[in-house]
Amino acid sequence: MASSSGPMTGPATAPSGSGPGRLTRWGKLLSRELTTVAITMFGLLAITFLIARVIPIDPVLAVVGDNARPDVYEAARLALGLDKPLWQQFAIYVGKVFTGDLGTSILTAQPVISDIKRVFPATLELATLGTLVGITFGIPLGVLAAVNQGRWPDQIARFIGLFGYSIPIFWLGLMGLLLFYAKLGWVSGPGRISIAYQDFVTPMTGVILLDAVMQGEWDAFWNGLSHLILPSAVLGMFSLAYISRMTRSFMITELQQQYVIAARVKGMSEARVIWRHALRNALVPLTTVIALSYANLLEGSVLTETIFAWPGLGRYITNGLLNADMNAVLGGTLVVGAIFIGVNLFADILGRIFDPRTR
Repeated sequence: MASSSGPMTGPATAPSGSGPGRLTRWGKLLSRELTTVAITMFGLLAITFLIARVIPIDPVLAVVGDNARPDVYEAARLALGLDKPLWQQFAIYVGKVFTGDLGTSILTAQPVISDIKRVFPATLELATLGTLVGITFGIPLGVLAAVNQGRWPDQIARFIGLFGYSIPIFWLGLMGLLLFYAKLGWVSGPGRISIAYQDFVTPMTGVILLDAVMQGEWDAFWNGLSHLILPSAVLGMFSLAYISRMTRSFMITELQQQYVIAARVKGMSEARVIWRHALRNALVPLTTVIALSYANLLEGSVLTETIFAWPGLGRYITNGLLNADMNAVLGGTLVVGAIFIGVNLFADILGRIFDPRTR
């Protein structure tokens, strides 16, 4: 048990060893994680490949059109490799994916990978601000609920969490547009930036706010932020609900630990016990929760982007699905899956670094 003069932390700060043995353990951990990622990616590739083969859409007709002559149809089928056995088609598909070839979009006539590079920064911008909304309001709300367990602050926090989980995102987005844009005029409407400012910022990173700051275009920055506030708040509502709920759960557990009781007995202030010690240990598992919440927003913003005409990855996949552009749909799905796997791996490694009990 730590003394009152030093940082009083729980089991998460136990020593984890050092020297060659520690390097060996980390090497084994990394190899296991990479093996898991490789297997998961292989499964993702297999699923997307099979989806492309079982859906009732002829990939040849999607390329040549419904009125193509039989000889043109056959030539396109051979060019796509659809005459080969299924296992050879899968091998070719995997090889193309690992070289960055996700096919060509029917809608844009551009390589899918180029389209994704163009639209993904918009989704990244939206999901990042949405996650910041969830962290900024979700963690204090969860702490407040845990400290006042069973009382009215706890009930309010639980209601907000239930509201965030239960309200359909399309309804929340439409009501937000009606109230804050159409009625009050507090924010800008659908789209990423007003037409008047589109030529003010030269795309560099693809993130409009960042590009505007780098180029000193502050009018474009504030206009882009005005467009971003409402969709990120709608998306952040779900992140807030998830983070606040998990923060409450972790904090209730930590506040029941012996080191918290000892700190109170020694006369440490309640604020210091809660925010410096209990929350510090709760942040270990909460880091994983935040990372996974971020991944969910990156891949789950389809409805938000559709409602707010946000030119991101979710809207790109939706347009591809509505127009039978399966290269765009499957390419976007692969990217989303890879992002989720990567963020999950990052969160797992962070958890093992900060919490020796998991090693």
